[in-house]
Amino acid sequence: MRKLALNDEILLEIESPARYIGGEVNSVMKDKAAVDIRFCMCFPDVYEIGMSHLGIQILYHLFNQREDVWCERVYSPWTDLDAIMRKENIPLFALESQEPVKNFDFLGITIQYEMCYTNILQILDLAQIPLRASQRGEEFPIVIGGGPCAYNPEPLAPFFDLFYIGEGETVYDQLLDTYKANRQAHGTKADFLRKAAQIPGIYVPSLYKETYNENGTLASFSPIEEGVPEKIQKQVVVDMTHSFYPKTLVVPFIKATQDRVTLEIQRGCIRGCRFCQAGMIYRPTREKDVERLKECARELILATGHEEISLTSLSSSDYSQLEELVNYLIDEFKSRGVNISLPSLRIDAFALDVMSKVQDIRKSSLTFAPEAGSQRLRDVINKGLTEETILQGARDAFLGGWNKVKLYFMLGLPTETEDDMKGIAHLAEKIAMEYYDTVPKEKRNGKVQITVSTSFFVPKPFTPFQWAAMYSKEDFLGKAKVVKEEIRAQLNQKSIRYNWHEADVTILEGFLARGDRKAADVIETAYRKGALYDAWSETFHWEIWMDAFKETGVDLDFYTLRERSTDELLPWDFIDAGVTKEFLKKEWKRAISEEMTPNCRMKCSGCGAGRYKGGVCVESKN
Repeated sequence: MRKLALNDEILLEIESPARYIGGEVNSVMKDKAAVDIRFCMCFPDVYEIGMSHLGIQILYHLFNQREDVWCERVYSPWTDLDAIMRKENIPLFALESQEPVKNFDFLGITIQYEMCYTNILQILDLAQIPLRASQRGEEFPIVIGGGPCAYNPEPLAPFFDLFYIGEGETVYDQLLDTYKANRQAHGTKADFLRKAAQIPGIYVPSLYKETYNENGTLASFSPIEEGVPEKIQKQVVVDMTHSFYPKTLVVPFIKATQDRVTLEIQRGCIRGCRFCQAGMIYRPTREKDVERLKECARELILATGHEEISLTSLSSSDYSQLEELVNYLIDEFKSRGVNISLPSLRIDAFALDVMSKVQDIRKSSLTFAPEAGSQRLRDVINKGLTEETILQGARDAFLGGWNKVKLYFMLGLPTETEDDMKGIAHLAEKIAMEYYDTVPKEKRNGKVQITVSTSFFVPKPFTPFQWAAMYSKEDFLGKAKVVKEEIRAQLNQKSIRYNWHEADVTILEGFLARGDRKAADVIETAYRKGALYDAWSETFHWEIWMDAFKETGVDLDFYTLRERSTDELLPWDFIDAGVTKEFLKKEWKRAISEEMTPNCRMKCSGCGAGRYKGGVCVESKN
């Protein structure tokens, strides 16, 4: 019988003890003596969020298919347990075996967003693993990172032995086999890292060196040994239909953020929004066959007992077999009390018809993401959405019985003017007017309720806006004030509610997104000063980070306020993410010229993803 790492006294003292005891339905138990490799998979945030992440579920079950591997899980302890573990000297442990993470062969950390970086150091620290890879001897696990933030790994490079660039289903088997062979040959960790560097998609930071110009920009970035590749090639699953997908999911004892069966219907996006990193790094768009998705839905509902199925993709409306899939799911599962969730849908007649079947219209709201308040700025960002399309969608929704609308925008986009900011308020007002003009008084379900939310723009690597400047905290807040005051000036202002994102968090996210290796000193200093759970507003402390910048001498403004030259060597230029730098430069110029680029199904824009010979890039040739 398993012995829990935490005694009853501690479990009774902390919030949500079920986060730490393991034993969930469909979790995998193995005999540790019968496996060759022990791999601990980590999501560096609280359990309820980590358990909602599909990527970890896929890799967890993929690894555990192998008889020679036992993959377990670990999540960031919440602040209450964090304090107890430090006081009692309890090493961080994996959920399945309840054994210390430091005893494993691998610690794999998925890096989904920049504001979890101090949590990564918490994981290493509580696991009693030295923070810096250079300080870790043979007895410590290989620490490997992956996920979207690995497309600029440099701010975290000193803390990791390896990074996996791309989609995890492709070369992990080769990496694990290489590790086994190296150990059987009595090779060292350094031997393994050199061999791993030869595997496509694997980046070993210790085998590369950077130099800087006097002005602080990168002068060079290159391997320090012969045979180490200068470019790291992104790994892509070309055939989504036949790639691995779990037949079961681990079901938590407590409610996760997304407590449902998730069906990944496609990867990538045809749209080409210039601010969107995911839309660029997950190219080309690849669909999963509808019959395979029906099979997955049946298997996962049976294996989990979940009462909701969610279709996941960057733009579900672009899935070519969506109507057939949705109608099947409704017919198959509605009678069993299983709800169907459809995020990332464009609001059109089909979407509204489907949503009326699967949602309580009186309770639910519809979401539009215009991103910008004016048509000019929507063209700059290549949104491909006109005001008439938005208003027609709202009109159809109101006639269908909805009266709640959520609108999402960004402030601080390149070329933005005050008219663009005020346009957010004007668009919200036009939508409110549509309600009162369209729906007869006797058929209205109360007042129209419009919630306007603005985030602040962060330029991300491998987007056409990767060269763009950001704004200061004060400037961002000034932009939000313009929107707020303009909303107050509208006739239907009482029907419009306005929220905006934290400006200080945005500034820090921008620094971490485009930083180089100098950022690692800032991250470690902030962590040692108490920074933790920076993605959570109640635990984020701006002053800690400001002290860290001051102590390390790193200039925050240099990384955020400065527009980069297209000739500058960028910290992530050594990664080949499929889209070429020339394509991104061309898109940056088209943005400044307010020129639209057609989506991938309308016309190929020559982004570079065609080299993978899959998905939308070969549709027209079939």
